[in-house]
Amino acid sequence: MSRAHVKMVFRGGFVASLIVLAGCSQPEAAAPPKVFEVGVITVKTSSVPVFSNLPGRTNAYLVSQVRARVDGIVLRREFTEGANVKAGQRLYKIDPAPYVAALNSAKATLARAQASLVAENAQVQRYKVLVEGNAISRQNYDNALAAQGQAVADVAAGKAMVERAEINLSYTDVVSPISGRIGLSEVTPGAYVQATGATLMTTVQQLDPMYVDLTQSSADGLKLRTDIQEGRLQTQGNDAAKVTLTLENGRQYEQVGKLQFSDVSVNQGTGSVTVRAVFPNPNGTLLPGMFVRARLEEGTNNGAMLIPQVGVTHDQSGRPIALIVGSDDKVFQAVLTTSGTRGTDWIVTSGLKPGDRVIVQGTDKTRPGAKVKTVPAQLNGSTADGTPQGGDTRTSPSA
Repeated sequence: MSRAHVKMVFRGGFVASLIVLAGCSQPEAAAPPKVFEVGVITVKTSSVPVFSNLPGRTNAYLVSQVRARVDGIVLRREFTEGANVKAGQRLYKIDPAPYVAALNSAKATLARAQASLVAENAQVQRYKVLVEGNAISRQNYDNALAAQGQAVADVAAGKAMVERAEINLSYTDVVSPISGRIGLSEVTPGAYVQATGATLMTTVQQLDPMYVDLTQSSADGLKLRTDIQEGRLQTQGNDAAKVTLTLENGRQYEQVGKLQFSDVSVNQGTGSVTVRAVFPNPNGTLLPGMFVRARLEEGTNNGAMLIPQVGVTHDQSGRPIALIVGSDDKVFQAVLTTSGTRGTDWIVTSGLKPGDRVIVQGTDKTRPGAKVKTVPAQLNGSTADGTPQGGDTRTSPSA
């Protein structure tokens, strides 16, 4: 083989090698993005009871301060401190001797006035016959009539004195004005009490039923009234609103109360109004002054949207957010406003609309802008359409 022929073969092999290398360096076609499968629920509106959690304190239904109504020495106490007493039950006995004497004196005065009236009536009858026969002057007859009228007035005054003396004597029996639980005795036998100073002797409180005075901010009260007026909340009125209590030890109070009224004035110092509820207290569990937390049923929100909690996260600002699948099967993010929870679901008031598909399973596999394949989610406690199978409603601040 000649040298020229060898050069041609070498050049041909080198060119072929370059073509092969060039072919190997061309990029491969990009693989299509993987479409992940996510579980979604379809948003729809539901009727959800609306509650407010309010702090409050218990107060006795009736409070009676037993005070002295006459002056005198306390002879004895006739009750056990802390016991239950009945209305009209005698609690103390004040020395009645001065008032018995006053009553006897009043009765004597009345008897004297009544005797005088009898004499004056007889005098008038005699003078009437005499004046008709012109045996006495008309002046004498008029004087007899005046004396008769004075005797009538004396009898009336005597009766009033007797009645007053009897009342004062009855006040020596200090009785309970109401039925309830009696507190500490402020006086002991031998103590001197005065009507003019209204000496406090003891206090009786009716504890069944009990008042619970709750504190609600004026802003929350205004929002409640606005929601009712604009139709977002339905209510049957304050008289039908139910209230439940959580006691200081965290236990639920077994009795259910009713809202009685809401104060019409705002405390300028705290910006709050007082809401009063009344509760049965047959077992005496509630005592005056206890701190409680109440859940007040304010109405019904017929446009609430329930979203499982697993489908709601929070952004860096703390706002609740959810991933929504649009009509093009692409994911976008929505900022929500919530008003509490019901069971395992958030109660969403804005940020969604009925028919939206919310991702509740597979949220870690996707991000806004990605395309996904949707299937109905299967969650414990709720169905694929977001309807709860059970649970309770609790309020929480709107995000």
